[in-house]
Order: sequence, then C-alpha cells, then structure tokens
Amino acid sequence: MKKMLLLGFILCNITLGMAQATINWDEWGVPHIQGKNDEELMFAEGWAQMQLHGNLITELYGRARGRGAEYWGKTRLQEDMFIHTLGFPELADKWTAEQDPEYKRLLTAFVKGLNAYVQAFPETIRPENRIVLPLTPTDANAHAIFVLYGRFVGGGEMEMDQDWREMGSNTWAIAPSRSASHNAMLIQNPHLPWQGEFLFTELHLMKPGKNMYGSSLVGLPGIAIGFNENLGWSHTNNTIDNADTYEVTLQDDGYLLDGVKLPFQVKNKVLRYKDENGQMKEEKFVIRSTLHGPLVGMGKNKALAIRMPGYDRPNAGLQWWHMINANSFQEFEAALKMAQIPFFNVMYADKAGNIFYLFNGLVPKRREGDWEHWNKVVPGDKSADIWNEVHSYAELPKLKNPSTGWLQNTNDPPWSSTYPFAINSADFPPYMSPHVMDYRNQRSIRMLMEDDSITFDELMEYKLSTRMELADRILDDLFQAIDLYGTPISKSSKDVLSKWDRKADAGSSGAVLFARWAERMNTGNPAMYSVKWNEKDPLRTPKGLADPKTAVRELDSATLEVIRDHGKADISWGDVVRIHSQKFDLPGNGSSGGLGVFRVAWSGMGKNHKQYIGGGDSWVGLIEFGKKVRARVLLSYGNSSQQGNEHNGDQLKFFSEKKMRTAYFYPKDVDAHRVRKELMKGKVFAE
Repeated sequence: MKKMLLLGFILCNITLGMAQATINWDEWGVPHIQGKNDEELMFAEGWAQMQLHGNLITELYGRARGRGAEYWGKTRLQEDMFIHTLGFPELADKWTAEQDPEYKRLLTAFVKGLNAYVQAFPETIRPENRIVLPLTPTDANAHAIFVLYGRFVGGGEMEMDQDWREMGSNTWAIAPSRSASHNAMLIQNPHLPWQGEFLFTELHLMKPGKNMYGSSLVGLPGIAIGFNENLGWSHTNNTIDNADTYEVTLQDDGYLLDGVKLPFQVKNKVLRYKDENGQMKEEKFVIRSTLHGPLVGMGKNKALAIRMPGYDRPNAGLQWWHMINANSFQEFEAALKMAQIPFFNVMYADKAGNIFYLFNGLVPKRREGDWEHWNKVVPGDKSADIWNEVHSYAELPKLKNPSTGWLQNTNDPPWSSTYPFAINSADFPPYMSPHVMDYRNQRSIRMLMEDDSITFDELMEYKLSTRMELADRILDDLFQAIDLYGTPISKSSKDVLSKWDRKADAGSSGAVLFARWAERMNTGNPAMYSVKWNEKDPLRTPKGLADPKTAVRELDSATLEVIRDHGKADISWGDVVRIHSQKFDLPGNGSSGGLGVFRVAWSGMGKNHKQYIGGGDSWVGLIEFGKKVRARVLLSYGNSSQQGNEHNGDQLKFFSEKKMRTAYFYPKDVDAHRVRKELMKGKVFAE
C-alpha cells in the first residue's frame, strides 16, 4: 500500500512538473492562468497584462521613470519634476536592490512576461511608446512607488489629481449570523477614476492547491483585491493622515529649526523634454530638502516640505501575494503583520465564518496634537514635530467578529466600522482618525441594520442601490419650507420631487433637480443644517434647514437652470448622466457619494449639458464563502484599455443596466466559457 501511495505521489508530481502553463481567455477578456509554480504564474500574468494594456503599461512605466517629458513632450515636465523632487527614481533603485528574494523572483518573472509579449507582438505598441522598451523590475517598482506614494499616501497632501476627493470605496463583510445562507459574504468595491494608473485588471491564477481570483491596478503583479477558496478581502481608502506638509521659515540660503539656521540639502537636476517641434531641450531645476523632507513649494519667507513614511518598506507586492495565498485567518493576519502596505483599510471574510476589519497603514507616531492639527499644513519650526517612527500592527484600530454580525467601510473612520460603535476612539491617539460620518456612510449602515438575514441577491441589490440618503434626510423639510415660502416655481418643483423615487437610477425623474439644488446649497457645509452632525445621534444628524427661505430661493434657481439646460424640470437622471465611450452612449446611474448614494458614479460636464461618468464603481466583487465559492463580479469599463480591443468598454452595458457577471472560478466553468487558449511554448505563449 505504501508503495502504491509513493508511486501515485511520484506520478502526480511528474504530471505537475510536465504540465504546460496555460492561459484560458473567457468571453470578457479575463485571463484564467494555470501554472505549476509562482514564477510561471507571474510570467503568464505579465504576458496577459501586456495583451490587455500594453500601451498603458509602457506609458505608466515611462512616466514613473520621471522621463515622460523626454518621451512625450513638455506637458509631462511638471510631473517629472514632482517624481524627482520626491526621490522616486532613487527609491526604485533602492527597492530593487533590497527587496525580499522571493518577491524579486516574482517581479522578475512578471516583467519578463511583459517584455516577452512585446517581443512577440511589437506592432501592438504604438511607435511613440516603444522608446520605453525593454522594461525592467526597477520600472515596475517605480510605477508601484508612484501609485502608492504619489497618488494615495501623498495624494491628498499634494492635491495632485483633480479627482482626489472623489476617490474612495465601499466594502462590507457579513458574518454567518446575519447571512440567510449562514455563509460569510464580502463586498469588494473600490471607487477610482476610469483612466490611467487607476484602472484595474481582472485575472484568475491557479497552481497546484491554489485557486485565486481578483484584480490589481494595471502594471502591478499579483492580486491586490481578491479571494480564494477559503477567504477574501477588499481595500478602501482610509481616513488616514500618514503624510505631513510642514511650513518652514526661510532665512538667507537656509531654514530655521529650533531657532537655528540650517542649510538645505541640495540636488541639481537636468531633465530633458521634447518641445512642440520635437526638438530635445533641457530644463534645469534644484531640489532642496530639509530634515522634514523635500520642498514642494517655496515663497519669499516660507516654504513647504513634505514627509511620508514607508520608503524603507519595499515589499508591499510580496505582502499582497502572501494575502492571496493564505488559507486561514491566522495566515492572512501573518501577512498583514508584514506591514509593508502603507495605506488602505482591509475588510476580510472567510469560509470559517470570520469577518475582520483593519485600519491598515503606516501611521506616524506624533508626540502630541489631534486630527485637526495634523491634517493641515503643520508648523515646521520644532524638530520634536518631525516624526521618525510609525505605529505597529498591534497599535492600529481593528475589529474581528463583532456581535452585530457585520462590518462596513465607506471611507469613514474606524469607529463606525459597525454600529453600535465597537472600537473606542479613546483607546487610540487623537490624531489616528477623525470623528465624522457622511451620508454615504450613514446609508451603508442603515441598509445593514435594516436586514438581519441578508441573501446573496439582496447583497447585490444593496451594492447597486442608488437611494439618496440626503433626500430621505432633508426633503420633507424642504417641502415644509415650500409650503411656507414657496413661489409658483418652487411649488411646481415640489410636485416633481414628491413623485421622485429618491434614487439616482436611469429612470429617476427628479434626481437631476434635487442634485442641482443640493449643489447650490453646498449640502456638505454644516451651516446648512439647523441640527449639526452629532456623534451621539450619528444616523439621524445633520437634519433640518437652518435657512428655509434660502433653501426655497435656491430651489427656484435650480429649477430654472434645469429647465434652461434640459427643457423640463422632471428630466430623468439617465437622460442627463451618460456612460459615453467610442462604442457606447448609455444611460447612467449612481451619483457622487456626497448625496448619500452607495452606488458611486461621479460625472463631469460634456456636450449639450450632458454629464459623462468618469469614475466611481470600478472593480466590484460579491463573494459568498459556502462549500463552494459563489462570486458575481464586474469591471465597469472592461478588461482592456487597448484601442480596438473588443474588451475595451464591453462591460459598460452591464453597468448601465445595474447587472453583474458570474466569476468563472472553477475549472469546469472556465472550460465551459473558454473562447481562446494559449499554451506556453518555450519563452512565449501561443494558441
């Protein structure tokens, strides 16, 4: 018997050793990758990502080098200066040298896959992007640094992107006690711009004993938001202040610290750029740094310096890899304790029925001061205010298996991860996170509290909900104000709003009018309300109109604007808010989270007073951890950014119709939906 078992073990391993790495492509352009080891998976993922996003990846890697202006013109020069000012190129070299050997192998294999695809199909890369080739692991690290530190950790401080305040996410974890099936469930739902470095790619990785599914930002290896047979997690943007901008006082050719003049650390840089005639020119600039960090703004008497933690933590990618390979909460938590990922909340659920929330990130240890003090420009005259350490994993807010049976985050502070509050803010430094709950947060909690037995179908319904919490909170007060102070215009508007379903669905008539009024009223300003938000009554405040007459006057103006722009006051939301691409012009749904809508889709003005959705729900995953994993997913804009690729925008119709797809997680499902197959032959894949 022992001989038979040994023979079977040998044959099994021979089979695994001889198996070809395979990429099965389904009808939505999702690569289902099979390999016998991690390096094969990473090589295949690089190959697949370059198929789906080749021109975007070469552009992102070229920009991350700080040479965008050299490659593509002077419009990139300011970004190049930003990248060099923060020392990203030097940091990328340092990370490449110091990363864990395990991650070096993974990253090297991924980049080899990127290059192999380009070598096999060079025509897929636009001529102006080929100058970036070949790509290197240092390029991949530079891109990761730019995204993590330039867009997230330092993004708020630098106000680099006009969409920063709209970036966020939703996530829920439902315990068996609140699940109709008695299985834990999870919502994954980042909200990011539908462009550039914020795009996700969807993928499925399989190796002996592992089945892993999820998404990652384009150009990054592995899976950053994912699930496997046993567990899953999502990320949301924290209410975390882990970068600080200091105002320093200038004196002569230096700056003052503790009353003493200190010299700047100075680096002279020369950047190349193409002018409008394609001629190469040079731009000289000086990088000055203080003990706080590099200067990012300089006046006659004052200057601003920025400080960010985590430059000494090069293994975020390895931490994500350990997270997706974990089999249990213990293994998953061990990955979290690596503390390499500098930002993002973590929301977790597993097959054993555990749910867990972590206020993850590198939070500086400050000697004093609260959130309000540190979440603005900080006086930089005292060396004691220059922090050097961060809080450990043990010191961060976290919550496992609360008695409520659910956890949620909508970019709100950790204190409201469940309700009644279960994390006591008094147990943490006052600068850890603010005390606030916006309307989207309140809407999220309300939906959870009102259903003590959530089905999988209800989970999807809640995820796609466009009900406006702000309307439920304030509309009756507005009606009373109209009754008292209304004009013929506002009284006609009351009729429109009374018939409105208080949603931002495509067919919701009245949503455009209400949103226009809310914008004019600046509903995020506490002064609008007669009762301000109160932490002791967090789900019913703010409320009441502080100035009913002004509210009616603004409704008159909003009504006239909507009629002017669209011909009538009761125009449907989807007639104004559109999903627009080269292939589609579809009715939209969802709105800014500021209106208290859980299904976030923000839009900007286009032609003919239409508003085109440009961000919000990006990757969406709903997972139920039963005997078999059940998952519904959507990548709103499709799984390719390549021009002409059939999967560029092919899921927008699902978004418009508020539908989701089934994730093909098991081999039989992958086989049933395979439309194309690539086998690894030597150092390339071929059909």
